[in-house]
Amino acid sequence: MIDTFFGAKLIDYNTIRIAIFSNMAKPKNVPFQLIVDGEFSENLNVVKQSFLSGISIYECKPKYPITLGKNYIIQCRDFGSAPLNVNDATSFEHFDDEYYYDGDDLGATYRKESTTFKVWAPLASKVSLFIRKNSNEPFASFKMQRKSAGVYEITLNGDYDGYFYRYQVTNSGMSFITTDPYGKASSANGKDSAVIDFSKTKIDLYNEDLPIYKHYTDTIIYELHVRDFTIDKTTNIVNKGKYLGLTEENRFTAYGNPAGLDYIKSLGITHVQLLPIYDYKTVDELNPDSSYNWGYDPQQYFCPEGSYSTNPNDPYARVIELKKMIQSFHKDKIKVNMDVVFNHVYNYEFSVFEKIVPNYYFRKNRNGTLCNGSGCGNDLATERKMVRKMIIDCLTFWVKEYGIDGFRFDLMGLIDIDTMKLVVKKVRELKEDAMIYGEGWDMGTNLASDKKTSILNSFQVPEIAFFNDSFRDIVRGNNDLNNSYAGYMLGDTSYIEGFKFANMGSVVNYLYPPRFLTANQSINYVECHDNCTLYDKICKTLKTDNEEIILAVIKSINLIILHSNGVPFFHAGQEIGLSKKMRDNTYNAGDEYNKFDYSVLDKRFNEYLYFKSIIKYRRYLSKLCLNAFDPKEIQESKTFVNIEKGCLIIKRTIKENDKLNDYILVINPTNESLSLVLNDYYRLILGDGGYLKDSNIYVQNVVILPHRVDAFIKK
Repeated sequence: MIDTFFGAKLIDYNTIRIAIFSNMAKPKNVPFQLIVDGEFSENLNVVKQSFLSGISIYECKPKYPITLGKNYIIQCRDFGSAPLNVNDATSFEHFDDEYYYDGDDLGATYRKESTTFKVWAPLASKVSLFIRKNSNEPFASFKMQRKSAGVYEITLNGDYDGYFYRYQVTNSGMSFITTDPYGKASSANGKDSAVIDFSKTKIDLYNEDLPIYKHYTDTIIYELHVRDFTIDKTTNIVNKGKYLGLTEENRFTAYGNPAGLDYIKSLGITHVQLLPIYDYKTVDELNPDSSYNWGYDPQQYFCPEGSYSTNPNDPYARVIELKKMIQSFHKDKIKVNMDVVFNHVYNYEFSVFEKIVPNYYFRKNRNGTLCNGSGCGNDLATERKMVRKMIIDCLTFWVKEYGIDGFRFDLMGLIDIDTMKLVVKKVRELKEDAMIYGEGWDMGTNLASDKKTSILNSFQVPEIAFFNDSFRDIVRGNNDLNNSYAGYMLGDTSYIEGFKFANMGSVVNYLYPPRFLTANQSINYVECHDNCTLYDKICKTLKTDNEEIILAVIKSINLIILHSNGVPFFHAGQEIGLSKKMRDNTYNAGDEYNKFDYSVLDKRFNEYLYFKSIIKYRRYLSKLCLNAFDPKEIQESKTFVNIEKGCLIIKRTIKENDKLNDYILVINPTNESLSLVLNDYYRLILGDGGYLKDSNIYVQNVVILPHRVDAFIKK
């Protein structure tokens, strides 16, 4: 019957709603039959019916409550049969409590004598495991057994090391082939999950040798993309664009300057923040040069990205090579923070989550539509118990297996606070000084305002840090290149009072109410992978292509980031003024716009030397004052003095070698020179060349050049 629709839906465990759309009338005395697992069960009791414009709606009661895990069919004479859709059961009261699984063994648990597979699929009437040794063999099929909490499992005897597998999951009469949401290894492009013996991947990650940072303010974060940092053709890095490219030592630019790992080691930073290294969707792992992406399109949360591997089809290669990269950082006392995306996945309709448990993993509005605070149409429902569990299981796995030292959360404001508090607790149980921070933008999603992990709720989560966009906008100016305006360090001195607020970590009640409880929560940045680079921002805002001016501004801003209370954050290439050629969002724009261009390093080697020196300067001052994070201590530790032309002096009293010294930082963000007469002779310790540790230059009459920041200590 072409013009007929017949469907049935579970409303609660005791109510089935049946809909018939047809020009053919249905006799009232014809019963609906319930078929359970292929066998007749009963005639349903119709308790309510309504008819409107060819649509007939019937509410029916079975004798016994519907139990999830069975195959239910509704039959009706003259209209045929339809599967009972039970997908709305995920929204039933107490569903999360009834079907919460607290085990730590989801996925494939390998032992040489057997492997156990477990998948949480509480709605499913059937789950089958398909497994094979390699792509030249057919899949063997095994029916999995339903256990408590809706977990399906099977144990296969024998050694299944290196085997590839999939699940076939049947929900409400529809079957899908899918990978394992807890799959920890994979074939190329996430086609199959893989069983591996992690004991074969063990290498020393030097976790025990890493420094412990008591406060976030003791750290300096450097953000990079694995491919971007090694792909440039002007270096002798062998494994370009790969994990292994960041393990190679003695690598150089065309002019013999350090490249890759050696360059990062030379900077003096404490942490690298890696753009996503879990498996993401939109790069063809077998042809990684044919497409490009930053990786904010998650596909397999527990599995490393294969395009950075030398052999994506070898499930061991990506695991071992990533570990070698982390080992290389750890060996040189550099910690590794991992960028994670738990606010959305790539295309929810085709995600492993929707295939296995429809209608559960993704947050919905009150009207039933998907929340789209992420802009991707599929906000993850982090407040649901098994979503929260997946996140915790994933993060703790990365810490335990790969030695990850912290996590940066993309669009963290879309994640509920209870989940993030648990993240801190569980991750810190494994690494006491693990960094937890992210983007705290207050975005539209179906969470109560006080439940979002946004900057507005920073006071609820004192151990979590936030990207401080207020710092960025006050110091540098806004992100919009089309409507670009200048911040204080780009010459708009009307921001001078706001600059003081930003410089104090946005924690002192000065001009603005505090944004954070302590400066530990303020990630001070002006450039990250998103939006324009600092170089392009300066070009656009100051309407100049004068490289001398642009680089002077960059140096002064980088110094201010390091000289402010809070957590200094830099994007790779910011220190030498890399450009995206006035492009804004370059997430898929390719190497031309995103790579670390080492030829620019060769041309601007002095900027690199300056950056290295001011990182040393930060560490020197941190021992004395800059690691202060308490608002009262910060406010009492410095004095601001407004001087001519909108320039600024920051005064401190610092204790060095048991001796108190007056210290001043002079900031000239304008395009004119500034002349000052100091009250005594001061030793220059920071100038155009950077940190002058052993300087014997003493001055009283000083000239601060345009776009310069200099520092002095009283003799």
